[in-house]
Amino acid sequence: MGLSPQLSIRPALSAGLKAISIVGSSCLFAAVLALPTGALAADASLVKGKAKAGESKAVTCVACHGIAGNSTNPEWPKLAGQGAPFVYAQLKAFKSGERNNALMSAQAANLSDQDMRDLAAYYASVPATPGVASEASIEVAQPLYRAGNAERNIPACLACHGPAGAGNDAAAYPAISGQHSVYLSAALKTYRSGERGKGVSGQMMQAVAKNLTDAEIEALASYVAGLQ
Repeated sequence: MGLSPQLSIRPALSAGLKAISIVGSSCLFAAVLALPTGALAADASLVKGKAKAGESKAVTCVACHGIAGNSTNPEWPKLAGQGAPFVYAQLKAFKSGERNNALMSAQAANLSDQDMRDLAAYYASVPATPGVASEASIEVAQPLYRAGNAERNIPACLACHGPAGAGNDAAAYPAISGQHSVYLSAALKTYRSGERGKGVSGQMMQAVAKNLTDAEIEALASYVAGLQ
């Protein structure tokens, strides 16, 4: 039976992921594989935030990030289901100027530390809508996502983001499954150009993205959007 042009991707953990090759900056990724990715999702205690309080504070976020964090604009990321430590860290980065975005920097400027913790807890507590992948993306993206490319110094994406793209909350590695492919593609390109990527995690992403072609970035962005 043929695959439809748009599909969700559920990784076969037992059969499909036999040998995972972590290359390049492998020492940074090896320990991550031992951690239960996604196991701490929606755990507000990681940031000491209150989801209920965050819900009321998220009213102004709806315009860009959608109701309950499920953005309908592919250029703006979904925040629903995102790990609380990651959201908290990004809000802090926008507030401090470590990340530069005119809209987000302005929004974060007046947030207190507790506001950011509450917002992070809220978005971690709500479910994300699933995305879809193009069938054409699988051939290019799946090997890179699962095993990387040793010859080109590209680590496997699942080393940090997990087999199903659920991320690692404790390490503040973001969930990427179901994310808009347009947003993911743009993010990878800003990492590749060096426009984005301060801090250890950002530098790791720069190291990955710098060796990806435009075609590979587009394929990975579509593939990840369909992970579940």
